[in-house]
Amino acid sequence: MQLTVNIQYDQLINIIRHLPANQIAKIKSDLENIESVLKIEKTDFQKFLLKGPVMSDSQYEEFKENRKAFNQWRIK
Repeated sequence: MQLTVNIQYDQLINIIRHLPANQIAKIKSDLENIESVLKIEKTDFQKFLLKGPVMSDSQYEEFKENRKAFNQWRIK
């Protein structure tokens, strides 16, 4: 049996604020566990992207200048 409840975010926060401190701590712990599981589960595509090249600040500035030049050329 599955139960679905539609609760707005504000309503959920209001409910949590009215809980005792020990239950709030349990919710916080559960959320941290969920977050750590989500961080661990990276797809192969995400791993591929994270291993890709990264621009330095100077390369990025050069890229912006080139883009500006191309945009001026294209508009004329």
